Amino acid sequence: MSAPRSSLRPTRDELREMLRLATPLVLVNVGLMLMGVVDTLMLGRVSGEALAAGGLGHFCFWFVGTVGFGLIMAIDPVVAQAVGAKDDVGLARGVQRGVVIAVLVTAGASLLLIPSGPALELLRQPPRIAPLAGWFAIWSIPGLLPFFLFGVFRSTWQAMHAVRPILVGVVVGNVANAFLNWVFIFGHLGAPAGGVVGSAISTSIARWIMLGAALLAGWPALRPTLRPWRPESFAIEPLGRMLAIGVPLGLQFFAEFNAFGLVTIFMGWLGAEALAAHEVTLNLASLTFQVPLGAAAATGVMVGRAIGREDMHAARRDAVAGLVIGVGFMVVAGLVMIAIPGVLSRLYTTDPATLAIATALIPVAGLFQVFDGTQAVATGTLRGAGDTRVPMLIHLTGFWVVGIPMSAWLCFGLGLGATGLWWGFVAGLGSVSVLHIWRVRAKLGRDVRRLVIDYPPA
Repeated sequence: MSAPRSSLRPTRDELREMLRLATPLVLVNVGLMLMGVVDTLMLGRVSGEALAAGGLGHFCFWFVGTVGFGLIMAIDPVVAQAVGAKDDVGLARGVQRGVVIAVLVTAGASLLLIPSGPALELLRQPPRIAPLAGWFAIWSIPGLLPFFLFGVFRSTWQAMHAVRPILVGVVVGNVANAFLNWVFIFGHLGAPAGGVVGSAISTSIARWIMLGAALLAGWPALRPTLRPWRPESFAIEPLGRMLAIGVPLGLQFFAEFNAFGLVTIFMGWLGAEALAAHEVTLNLASLTFQVPLGAAAATGVMVGRAIGREDMHAARRDAVAGLVIGVGFMVVAGLVMIAIPGVLSRLYTTDPATLAIATALIPVAGLFQVFDGTQAVATGTLRGAGDTRVPMLIHLTGFWVVGIPMSAWLCFGLGLGATGLWWGFVAGLGSVSVLHIWRVRAKLGRDVRRLVIDYPPA
């Protein structure tokens, strides 16, 4: 960045504000993960087939959902910059257009989920698993709209620094999901035992409850953004400009999600033990990743608000503060994973073959953690600045030009097996994190203007 180095040092107040915003967002991320974890644990008590079908059904949901969620996140910089600029009209327009996009995305995602079963059969998934997974995906469709609307309102509350409604929604949604799983998976309180389909029905209902609880808790802050409804929120050109922000985000998330999915398939080719060890390692990495993910969301909000009020010095300091918190945590987490991989492995399994592979993978994931935290906060920073196209290209390059070929070469070409696949992860994420830091320096090294969605600006 071209600014003097001293001006990049965040103040104590800025660090405290970052922590105040990031901490509940970390809890929200963990809470959203818990829905899938609870589904998995409860389906595991039904049968191995139910567990596999539920996992495959979740994969179908997220295969579509990652793109949709990226489109929804187009409102992140729009609302954050409007809050920073004290532009109530621009804020309302941004939120209402987010609602319109959520409805459109729901329609598209629903159509894509309907043929999940036949698509899985074409991909040669086990014949007794694919139809069940397909029904799971179909019964997940009723939960799409509340899932995407929750994303819209979550971005809005984050920009307002009003995170309590998000927390309330996630807590209530998780309690509802666990209870409804007990009812519909196992057949209690007069309901039939639905197994895999019961799990999907439970999660869909729980997502509506989550949205309703959040709206009850946060309606006073949200109401002025939704009422009165503004006819210009349906205008095609501004919606197109918002989608121009969101489409690269959707492709970015899609590229990352499917890179991990492909490596999981590679692991399956190495055998059940390698696949199980990979799942153990990925679960650990996903859990710790929630901290920089929360820091990334907080950084995007604070950078966006600073740009909205035309304070680039604060935007740069906020970017540094996010990196200090997100990457600092991942350094500590990585050191723990390098120091005690055996202890961490035994939390998940007692199988000797799986333990041996997981104990070898977890230290590699420890290094992976640092790069993953760096790229997460850097992309959050760029999202706050409204920069989404270049990060998309960086993700495509890092994961699919560097990471996947490197994983395949190290594993199958050099014969390094499961460890080689994870070293390919490290190479891919290392290149992504370096390129994202370069982009942050280039973007915030000059003045960044507020995004223009309406002409003339609101």
